[in-house]
Amino acid sequence: MQNPSGKIQCANIADPIELYICRDYFAVKRSETVGEVLVRLRNAQIGDRILYFYVIEQDGTLSGVVPTRRLIVSESGTLIEKIMVEGVVSISKNAALLDACQGFLMHRFLALPVVDEKGRMVGILDISQFSDEMLDIAERRSYDDLFQLVGVHLTHTFKATPMSSFRDRFPWLLVNILGGLICAWTAAKSEVFLNHFIVIAMFIPVVLALAESISIQSVTLTIQKLHSGNPDWNFFRKTVGAEAAAAFLIGLAAGAIVGLISTVWKGEPNVGLALGSSIALSMFTVSILGAIFPILLKSLRLNPQVAAGPVVLATADVFTLILYLRLSENIFKHFA
Repeated sequence: MQNPSGKIQCANIADPIELYICRDYFAVKRSETVGEVLVRLRNAQIGDRILYFYVIEQDGTLSGVVPTRRLIVSESGTLIEKIMVEGVVSISKNAALLDACQGFLMHRFLALPVVDEKGRMVGILDISQFSDEMLDIAERRSYDDLFQLVGVHLTHTFKATPMSSFRDRFPWLLVNILGGLICAWTAAKSEVFLNHFIVIAMFIPVVLALAESISIQSVTLTIQKLHSGNPDWNFFRKTVGAEAAAAFLIGLAAGAIVGLISTVWKGEPNVGLALGSSIALSMFTVSILGAIFPILLKSLRLNPQVAAGPVVLATADVFTLILYLRLSENIFKHFA
């Protein structure tokens, strides 16, 4: 419910946002000029907090938004159509309060327009109404990311049935099953080599564990960056470039340490060379993939939190095992 100031009190995050919609917003038409809108604004009986001016079509559908600053600095004869922002982010009136809070966190807007099933605007949600709920969601965002990386979306847990939870989580876990089968097939193709040089098989868990760890680190860091950035080319270049530089150093250090230890332990320089090289190369590559996949999924309007973890883990396992076995075979053949 709301107190006299309009702030939500004792709200249930599962409540539909329709209970908290503010009808006090200012609608404009794309055919109007800036001057006409400003004159109409001066004569209108509206509240003291105007954040955005929403462009509404004849049938009531929301087609754009005009930020306040853009309206103020534009020439009076400029058509609204020329300064409006199309593709405006909106939220359904049937959504839950939790969805609205997450929308504010994701897009960093001060208000969100609310639309019905036909895209017609019915009101707005003002961020000032959500101060307590926003703090609660922000504190839980890191936990949300953690669950999402293993194929679970926290938002779903508030309203998920066993079947809907199954549909949300299981398809992405099939990627892990497929990856495991490919790894098994790859190992079977090298069965003769592994039987002859059993020491190579001993270190497979170490190689896979390192690759999986750095890939998940990359996914987690990239998803965190996506909260405050758009997946455009500049974001892609900076994020992947920074991750590649860090992964190069991490891969060299990890490969050198494990390779040296295996050489001293087993007295097999070939094993140490194969281990060190494959660890360095695989960690560098899968770390880059861990940065690319969330950005790619976000660009395709898929949920990177749910999908990226299983996809990257499966890819990391398959690539790392193939690289390790093939590189080991070539090294042993060359130095035999």
